[in-house]
Formats: sequence, structure tokens, C-alpha cells
Amino acid sequence: MRGAFNPSTRIWAPISSKNAQSQVIQMLSLISWNIDAFSSRAISRAKLILGHILKGPKSPDIIFLQEVTPDVRTSLLRDARVRVTFLVTDTEDQTLFEKVPFATMTLLSRTHFTSGLDSQKEDDGIEGGEKFMLGRISRVTLPSKYRRDALCVDIIPPSAPGTFFRLINVHLDSLGDTLHYRAQQMEILANTLCEPGCGGGIIAGDFNAISPEDDGLVDKNKLEDAWVALHGRGDLDGATWGVSVERRDGLGPGDG
Repeated sequence: MRGAFNPSTRIWAPISSKNAQSQVIQMLSLISWNIDAFSSRAISRAKLILGHILKGPKSPDIIFLQEVTPDVRTSLLRDARVRVTFLVTDTEDQTLFEKVPFATMTLLSRTHFTSGLDSQKEDDGIEGGEKFMLGRISRVTLPSKYRRDALCVDIIPPSAPGTFFRLINVHLDSLGDTLHYRAQQMEILANTLCEPGCGGGIIAGDFNAISPEDDGLVDKNKLEDAWVALHGRGDLDGATWGVSVERRDGLGPGDG
């Protein structure tokens, strides 16, 4: 799995030109997991993964999932922990799986995020009180051999309602013969962080980084490796690229 973010927002710090001294820095945690649609027991596997993610003393604020099948999505949406704790994308989208066997799914903790409806219920005010307000949710169609897209969620900081940050959940094209697609996909994704009103954001998920050329796509598109920026290159336990890592399916170097 891989994360990359706009260098202008090394941490989630809302930006306001009117009163920079009054900004409240909010640190948000994110976990991304390809849950394996081809598992023989996909639903049971997804439940175990969710339990593992949520078992710690503090649940992540943002969860990106890839390879979510229709049955797995239904199971996750029925899970009491998900219903109580998270806002979830695409909960009513019945067309999501029409031409693909699986898709991406994003969960946002209700502790730090709110929708307009939730704000009315909680009397948090139009900006959601101290929470990030959910803005536009969209899927960016990508040039792809496998009909991949990017799931984008815009979040509006409480202290700067005129600005939004973008969370981009991706599952880029697989295998060595699709490097040219991944290169195009990365360029498109980087450009989405430069749209008017966007103060930056993060791209994370399954980058299918299976070659040294993939590693260069971050610098080429003027992005920054989130893990390296926060922890440096010395911590191998946190490596998010899988170049030179043997895959279980015997296809050679693959992503972790």
C-alpha cells in the first residue's frame, strides 16, 4: 500500500489567510487495506480485517478499503461498529459494481467528520462545529485496463470553510504491462489536488507499485511520500512500496 500527499500540507493544518494564528492543527490517522476480493472466504476475511483495524485503543480516523465486493460491502454496512462509528461512501449506490467485480470504499470516523444532516441533528452549526464537514464525493474515471477509478472525498475544515482538502482512495492498474496506465493515473490524481479551492490532500491505497519506474511517479508528479516525510527512509517496517518484494502468487516484485 502506498500514500502520497501534497507538500503544501505536510500535516492536516487548515489554512486561513485571515487569521493564521488562530488555527487549530488536527492530526488525522489513516489506514489503507486491500482486502482481497479473490479470497475463498471474502466476507469472513473482511470481518477479521475490520476487527484488526478497530481493536486498538484508538480507531483510525480514515479507512481506505480496496477490492470490496458487493457481498462484502453489504456485510460491512450491516456491521454495528461501522454503522455507529463511521460515515461511509456509496451506501446507496446500486450501480457501483455494474461493470467491475470490486470497488473501493472509504470510511470516515464520526469523531472528526460530519455530514450536513449530522450537523443539523447535533446542532453543530453549518460548518460542523469542530469537525470536518463532508463536501463533494466523486469518482474520477481513470484510463485503465481494468476500469479502475479514484474515490475522492472533499473535507472542509471547521476553521476555513472556504477551503477543502481531498482524500483520494485508489487501486491503480495491476501487473507489469500496465505501467503506462499507472503513469497516466498518477498524473491525473496529482492534478486533482491542484483544483481551485483545494488546499491539498492525500492519495493512498493500492498503487500496485511493482517496478522501479513506479517509484519515480511520485517525484515526477511533484508529490511527496507521506511515510518518508513523516518517518524517513530508515524504517523498513513502514515501507509502503513493494519493489523487490516477492509476491505470493509468484508474479515477481509486487506491492506490500
